[in-house]
Amino acid sequence: MTRCRAVLAVLGKGVVLSHVTALRLLGVEVPHRLAGDDRIHVVTTSAAERPRRSGVVAHHTRQRSLDVVHVRGLPVTSPAQTWVQVSVGLLPDDVVVLGDAMMRRKHPLVTIAELTAVAERTHKVKGIVLAREQIARMRPRTDSSTETRTRLVLTGAGLPCPLVNEPILDEAGGFLALPDMQYPQWRIAIEYDGDLHRTDKVTWRRDVTRYRRMAAHRWTAIRVVADDLRDPSELLASVRSAIRAAETRAVAATA
Repeated sequence: MTRCRAVLAVLGKGVVLSHVTALRLLGVEVPHRLAGDDRIHVVTTSAAERPRRSGVVAHHTRQRSLDVVHVRGLPVTSPAQTWVQVSVGLLPDDVVVLGDAMMRRKHPLVTIAELTAVAERTHKVKGIVLAREQIARMRPRTDSSTETRTRLVLTGAGLPCPLVNEPILDEAGGFLALPDMQYPQWRIAIEYDGDLHRTDKVTWRRDVTRYRRMAAHRWTAIRVVADDLRDPSELLASVRSAIRAAETRAVAATA
């Protein structure tokens, strides 16, 4: 924050904090491949005024005006515009992960409609078409990037896109659970377990109770760990097996 203020004080008006710098100021998780970039990124609408300074990356946009928000008094490109700026240099899955990160269940910064609007009015920018195409793969209301990557593993293997952070109700309409993902048609819940679920006793006990309740209501819970994202073969086999079992039960119930 201090470095940003110092840079803006030197560069003057018409310069807006952008790209990775904007992500950090907005509180958005920075894509892994950009995490080591600690330079100050700024953008201006005037190529003639593009500043040159050590430790500063100056970008020029052809847009006549910028969508700007203010973070603690600092001018920053809006979440949607920042997503476009960063996404054009990312791989498709990373574009989705970044979009999801901006639409968290708690404190979302942007909507699908806002991302779409900014992407559609951005032209003649390398990578924008590919980035635009990823919007359909995004989902609001996720809680972590690992949840998003789990979903992308499932859909990338040809499985349907699961519902994200939707409550499961019991037969009486009471709250049962809020899994990371679910296939309600097969009564399958999918949860990503980070280390906290293993090391924190309160979290672990809460998990045990929740899974017992879900099992009592004929829901199958599939737990995902980091290794499953590196090699998803066992995860995919478990999900497909659970789907087959659910379909077999459904056929038997109608026989």
